[in-house]
Amino acid sequence: MPTITDRFVDEIYGLTSVQFDKNIYDQAKKCLLDYLGVTISGSQMTKGKMIDLYTNFAEGTGRISLIGLHKKTGILEAALINGINSHVAELDDGERFGMFHPGAPIFSALLPATQNFHIDSDQFLKGVIIGYEASIRLARSLQPALKERGFHGTGICGTVGAAIAVGVALGFSKKQLKDTLSAAATSASGLLKVIKGSSEMKPYNVGAAAQNALNSVLLVKSGFEGPEDVLDGEKGFLSVFTEKYDTKQLLRTENEVPLIMGVYMKPYAACRHCHAPIEAAIALRAKYNVKIQDVKSINVKTYRWAVEGHDHTEIVSVNSAKMSIPYSVAVALKTGKSGIQEFMPEYIDNESVIALTEKVSVIADDALTALVPQIRAAIVEIITNNKDCLTDRIDYPKGEPEVPMSINDVEEKFLSLSSFANKEKYISENIIKYIWNIETDLSKLLQII
Repeated sequence: MPTITDRFVDEIYGLTSVQFDKNIYDQAKKCLLDYLGVTISGSQMTKGKMIDLYTNFAEGTGRISLIGLHKKTGILEAALINGINSHVAELDDGERFGMFHPGAPIFSALLPATQNFHIDSDQFLKGVIIGYEASIRLARSLQPALKERGFHGTGICGTVGAAIAVGVALGFSKKQLKDTLSAAATSASGLLKVIKGSSEMKPYNVGAAAQNALNSVLLVKSGFEGPEDVLDGEKGFLSVFTEKYDTKQLLRTENEVPLIMGVYMKPYAACRHCHAPIEAAIALRAKYNVKIQDVKSINVKTYRWAVEGHDHTEIVSVNSAKMSIPYSVAVALKTGKSGIQEFMPEYIDNESVIALTEKVSVIADDALTALVPQIRAAIVEIITNNKDCLTDRIDYPKGEPEVPMSINDVEEKFLSLSSFANKEKYISENIIKYIWNIETDLSKLLQII
């Protein structure tokens, strides 16, 4: 009888012979454009530290691009650095049912592999689509139990998805993909403890996932084999990470829409758990012309998984601000915006923003919790000094597949993030052009990122 691992690999490998519809390839391109924008902006935010890290590697000996840094390094070092930079701005794509970020680790591993092994555009795009599929299936099978045990889904499931993406792009056999899954499963890691306080290591989980994914692929490419059933059974991947996994999520019926079509893209530079509250605050500000000096208190009611780790009012760093619903609501109410600039020291150290942050309470609501994962909602109540109660509810913040960011939205986001990182406009415009014409322009894209 086939094992869970074999059944999963059979389905994933079966996708390698599928000719996907144009809209699915277009979605893969859209995800790539979104990834490059957030990684370029992230490279600006971490530049000093990353240059120092780069010099501690074999400086100048590689040929793989460090996105946004105009430097080259080895394939593994590039995966690590690009992976960290892809997540530091908290603007990378995600999947609400899996509660993780698939694109950041997948592209951070796949782009260096594409440069190193001269992968063509067709295999590259298939790697993207199937890598998303594998990682989202796995994340859906493990969440929310994975989060409840303190594991970072992006680090865990992102490692597997990125390894599968690269394996597919390299044309691995079914046996090689199974061995790649085994290697990735044993190296997958990531703790949510790193989101606490002034820690800057949440993006490291993404960089490590991309690097471990490439390690897994290179190991298999060299002939190493894995166990018979890495996913199931005693001491298998699924039971080690959680006792509440759902194997039905790993296996899907034929002809279902690829899961890459259901990812969200982020218009706001904060953790996704903050987005519904941010959007409600912006809507209330616009509707009622709210002045922060008129606010007595703010209650944010939301699902319980958005509370722990995101209800703090003491903001000690940029990362701390991006993880905080109170800060995100406060700065959105003050400025009407929630981009990268609103999470910089100019606002983090602003006395009026700090004072407003301290007036925000985040409350777990049973009714909203019961809606997860189909709906991850928030209700924001602003109590004014005149005792008025201004309320707004957001079920689907912008970027979810129900209210998607358009191609124009993603292009504008990319140009804005590239401008933040001081990238020349003509280069940014060429990147956009090359992505939409990646079938012929992949090599041009790789040369300018």
